[in-house]
Amino acid sequence: MRLLALLALGLTACSTVIRNDSSADGWQDDFATRLKAQALLQTFNADLLSHPSATLTLERWCGLHRLASAAHITAHLLRDVEKTPTTEQRRELKVDNNEPIKYRRVQLFCGEHILSEADNWYVPARLTAAMNRQLEQTDTPFGRAVKELNFRRETISANVLWSVLPEGWEMQPTPTGKHAQLDIPQHVLEHRAILYTQGNLPFSEVVETYTREIFSFPLTPPTNRAR
Repeated sequence: MRLLALLALGLTACSTVIRNDSSADGWQDDFATRLKAQALLQTFNADLLSHPSATLTLERWCGLHRLASAAHITAHLLRDVEKTPTTEQRRELKVDNNEPIKYRRVQLFCGEHILSEADNWYVPARLTAAMNRQLEQTDTPFGRAVKELNFRRETISANVLWSVLPEGWEMQPTPTGKHAQLDIPQHVLEHRAILYTQGNLPFSEVVETYTREIFSFPLTPPTNRAR
């Protein structure tokens, strides 16, 4: 109960404004701001865990927080990059050593913001010819290219990479006074997941690393209401 109350306080007390840029300038390193960042990161993580498509989840986040004039995720395909699948990945995708697996690395943008970087290993034989052409020849996000499979997502791991609140914060008095800008690391969250067809056949493994630019939106200051 105490944690929920503190999170609620953070969501209403912080009047800091962040400019829409990748460095997240403007966040003051104070207790209320860190509480708000913690709540936002937990909400974002929960949204990813509860939906099959990370691309559509990012689009919803982009639209809700007005990260760009159009809430649309675009991908930048990094060509000439290759990562050989491991023995464990082949086992997870249920393919033998002779089955081709293709690798794809993209950066996912909302407007000018890089929200995530994704490594994807997929089995081309389990996709349609049109899907394979789209993945090989265009920058289409993977989730959008294979959406007709009506796939489901099974998360293998979800690692929070940013310790927003210091260890033992709940046992310490609330800090007061002026503070420097909050130093948000470049990468804040990492998910590893397997995608399955409706027939429960694995066809892709993805590692998604989410950046601090998910926080690149203005924070609304509290409204002073007359009593």
